[in-house]
Amino acid sequence: MKKILLVISFFLSIFTFAQKPTLFLIGDSTMSNKENPDKNPEHGWGQVLSQFLTTEIEVQNHAMNGRSSKSFRTEGRWDKVEKQLKKGDFVVIQFGHNDQKLKDSTKFTNPYTQYRANLERYVNETRAKGATPILMTSIVRRNFTENGVLVDTHKEYPLVVRMVANDLKVPFVDMQLLTEQMEISYGPEKSKKLHLHFSEGENPYYPKGKADDTHLSKLGAETVAKLALKDLKSLRIGLEKYIK
Repeated sequence: MKKILLVISFFLSIFTFAQKPTLFLIGDSTMSNKENPDKNPEHGWGQVLSQFLTTEIEVQNHAMNGRSSKSFRTEGRWDKVEKQLKKGDFVVIQFGHNDQKLKDSTKFTNPYTQYRANLERYVNETRAKGATPILMTSIVRRNFTENGVLVDTHKEYPLVVRMVANDLKVPFVDMQLLTEQMEISYGPEKSKKLHLHFSEGENPYYPKGKADDTHLSKLGAETVAKLALKDLKSLRIGLEKYIK
């Protein structure tokens, strides 16, 4: 019986080794897959990520519109990811936009207590499975003043991500900084192309027009994905060999 168990264990280890690593994405609408991608101008940056990666890694984008670090767990979405995690996998963790929602008790988290604790728990549970957690700050909103100054809207939340990454020694990508630089480089007017700005009748998907400075166009999503991957490559955590 002992020999049989050893043989089974041996073949299971070979099977696990032969499996592709998976890059899991957990977060909100700025990262999530959108319906009708051929017609829908809105794209999450996680939606376009796989086109910049080799086929030697699988991408599972579990990010979902409107979710916070709290609701992603309470709805059982993290449980679906955690059950699949194996050694050699990676988990990108990016929350913050919806943790700010003071009027929604199912989503809001205090940045220094609940939000921090949620991030730490995602990190620790990922590591417990032998996978690598990666913390990211939220991408910025296109929020220019009349003087052309880009103003932050996320307050303490990005700072807490930085603190957790530093304290727990977690690989970290400062998407707030990268996307802030991106928005500024495009400027107040041209940066509209990165988001969803359409006048009435301009786009059939938004017949009444649209002015959304939070979510991304295809150009915006691809630009953000490239920025994320450039920094991920520089981290040298094993993910770089799958980046084109």
